[in-house]
Amino acid sequence: MKKILFATAICAGLMTLPAMAKDKVTTHQVHFDKGTTGTTVKGEVKGYDTVNYKLSAKKGQHMRVNIKSKHANFNIYAPGKGLGDEALFVGEPGIPYKGNLSKDGTYTISVYLMRNEARRGTNTTYSLSVGID
Repeated sequence: MKKILFATAICAGLMTLPAMAKDKVTTHQVHFDKGTTGTTVKGEVKGYDTVNYKLSAKKGQHMRVNIKSKHANFNIYAPGKGLGDEALFVGEPGIPYKGNLSKDGTYTISVYLMRNEARRGTNTTYSLSVGID
């Protein structure tokens, strides 16, 4: 009986691995063209995947971030923080971020789908505008 329970538990655990393996995090560095203070990047995100954009900034600089997408949203993390940590800004559909930065370092902008869309396996494109003054 113990062998059957053990085998059942192992099989149940193995069945969750493919679902966990599908979630991926992709990271890109944000670069501004010489003489500019901002850029726009385009991409797509699907299901529970996340696309991270990293950019360096200095304390006191002003950051602007806006996303245009039917379903994608974004969060911003301060230097040394990331997925699973408290976000500097938690995005809401249609709400851009504008704020002065409190420290030097590499900031992370995470693009993702809200849980209800991710659960459906939605695939959506986005246009992310980022600026530092």
